[in-house]
Amino acid sequence: HVQLVESGGDLVQPGGSLRLSCAASGIIFRLYNMAWYRQAPGKQRELVAVITSGGSPNYVDYVKGRFTISRDNAKKEVYLQMNSLKPEDTAVYYCNGAILAQNFWGQGTQVTVSS
Repeated sequence: HVQLVESGGDLVQPGGSLRLSCAASGIIFRLYNMAWYRQAPGKQRELVAVITSGGSPNYVDYVKGRFTISRDNAKKEVYLQMNSLKPEDTAVYYCNGAILAQNFWGQGTQVTVSS
């Protein structure tokens, strides 16, 4: 069965960095567009970054220049490097894999940015 397992969430001070990882199994990973979403308390889940099956990244404006999405097809993993973290980046971060009508989610990993 399909599994997306996130890791790397933590408590970090403003200005700090974290690297999130998402390990996939049960899918032909290289064919999937992979993305990171986040959901803050009381807010809707929102897209953060996406990387296509061909390796092209795209970011929402509020993380451009701070976050970097990447993938390793051999390891079936996708990463989110987050730098210059702000308190407003605090959220549960979810990994997503999508192709055509298929859409899979991980369980999420908590990122808390606070002093």
